[in-house]
Amino acid sequence: MVRPRTRTPDLAPSPSADPASVRIAYAYLASATLWLLVGTAAGLLAALKLNWPDLLPYSFLSFGRIRPIHTNTVFWGWSSMALAGIALYVVPRTSRTTLWSPRLAWLALWLWHAAAVLGLVTLAAGITRGPQEYREWVWPVASLFGAGVVLNGVNVYCTIATRRIPEIYISNWYILGAFVWLSILFVTGYVPLYQDGLGNIVIQGYYMHTAVGMWFTMLALGLSYYAIPRLLGRPIYSYALGVLGFWTNMLFYTLIGAHHFIFSPVPWWLQTTAILFSVGMMVPVWTGAGNLLLTLRGGWARVRRSYALPFLFVGVLFYGIASLQGTLEAFRTANIYWHFTNFTVGHSHVAMYGFIAMVAWGAVYGLVPRLTGREPSPVAVGVHFWVAFVGFLVYVVSISIAGVLQGFSWVAGESFIASVIAAEPMWLWRTVGGILMVASHVVFAWNVWEMRTHPSAAPESAALEEQPA
Repeated sequence: MVRPRTRTPDLAPSPSADPASVRIAYAYLASATLWLLVGTAAGLLAALKLNWPDLLPYSFLSFGRIRPIHTNTVFWGWSSMALAGIALYVVPRTSRTTLWSPRLAWLALWLWHAAAVLGLVTLAAGITRGPQEYREWVWPVASLFGAGVVLNGVNVYCTIATRRIPEIYISNWYILGAFVWLSILFVTGYVPLYQDGLGNIVIQGYYMHTAVGMWFTMLALGLSYYAIPRLLGRPIYSYALGVLGFWTNMLFYTLIGAHHFIFSPVPWWLQTTAILFSVGMMVPVWTGAGNLLLTLRGGWARVRRSYALPFLFVGVLFYGIASLQGTLEAFRTANIYWHFTNFTVGHSHVAMYGFIAMVAWGAVYGLVPRLTGREPSPVAVGVHFWVAFVGFLVYVVSISIAGVLQGFSWVAGESFIASVIAAEPMWLWRTVGGILMVASHVVFAWNVWEMRTHPSAAPESAALEEQPA
């Protein structure tokens, strides 16, 4: 990863989008980076409070408020803005046209900023919808974000509708599907008609899993289907497998949320259905992961020389690992030991960090220099990769071990405090991993600054670029 600062094939500038699209894509990326720093700083503070509960003893910095600030800021600030920003770059290029409405994209970005700021303030003040993970924002805040989703979704749809080629590239299926499903998800998660009692529990399971599977996963796969072939200079291994993965993801992923509530009062048949569809998830997961890994096959020399491809390779690998782990957790025999423990926290980080964040970083490093004509330091990119990767492994391994110790303690009938004492040594390692991860994000922020737009960069029309496959 460490090599002289020279222009390499996968980071050299190439014909890019029009200047308006360049500014939009970079604005989304810079905004996402800001919220990455804010959100992960909150996550690190929450980790530190597990080791030192009296650290910063202020109500607005209590664990119960910092935790949802961390998750919502990372979800809707960092991950959403980063993936959507790159999507607004990919869709016009694969459609051989320009973005339908830059103004809509700017408006959506400011709505998302407003939601992120108001969400942070309200959660810190204790204004929340209660223990409803990833939807703690009150409805006026969520409505701002939802409006931004609709605006960007319309923009993406109209851009694809005005494409200059007959085909719709596989990336655009996933990207457009993501915007459609997140719009449905926000309506389902916030309309109060069925939000009482067990109905709220069922909707909560649906909301958590659909947010990850039909928004972040769909966007990340859509970007991977563009970035990996583009950086390798070869077509995707199988277009048909990509389409199969798209439709089976919609079939299976939307019905597995109830596996979060195994052994709960939720109807037994619904729990069993969720388990069966969790097994079915292996179809789109190994279809997608296998398709991308087969595209990488034979290109390992290029991966080793690349800044971006190692991030994408790790992301695809952990897509398969996270999904397999989720399927195993759904089985009742495993669920009784792992669920409601720190193990699920580790699992969520395997998905959102090992998969989503790594794919986003790979796409950023591989594609943004083609927009701006400026590349980051190879050494700094290498530092980001290795510090983030090692920190992530330390975090996930330690927190997963803590969860296993908790689960065995509970099943053995020991007191709750006994499970806390068993897990506590692993929390210190979790903090060590978190420190490394946050440090890598600071390096990433510097790299984003290094890739900023420059007046001397005069990219050409996206319509001139060749399809990636």
